[in-house]
Amino acid sequence: MTVLDALQETLATEHAALYTYGVLGARTSQAATPELYDVLTAGYRRHRARRDRLRLLVAEAGGEPVAAAAAYDLDGRPVRPAQVQAAALELEVTGVATMLALVARSTGTVREWALTESTWSAAWQLELGGEPRAWPGAPELG
Repeated sequence: MTVLDALQETLATEHAALYTYGVLGARTSQAATPELYDVLTAGYRRHRARRDRLRLLVAEAGGEPVAAAAAYDLDGRPVRPAQVQAAALELEVTGVATMLALVARSTGTVREWALTESTWSAAWQLELGGEPRAWPGAPELG
């Protein structure tokens, strides 16, 4: 897999994350669960910035950025705050793994940026009720 392939794969994952964060935000009440709403809003903004940066990186690498799908399948229909929070947490778990794959396949500023983003997603898991882990993004040993 080339760096361009890894960038495209990461961009595709970010398209899905943005879509999902949008759906989750729409299923959250700013009045009833303001903390969850704020966490989802911040996550959406970070992933939007990440998607925009990836589009530029793909173009700089000589590729045509992959387009977002018209829709994405969400596992179940998260409607309760705990379900919404769990779905957002899963996005960040996936985000760490995807970003670390990009770290492994890149160098220089791309690698530095991907490492920063994977660190953000790992830390953001705590905002979403996740448990601290020694090696976020690594498979569980056991």
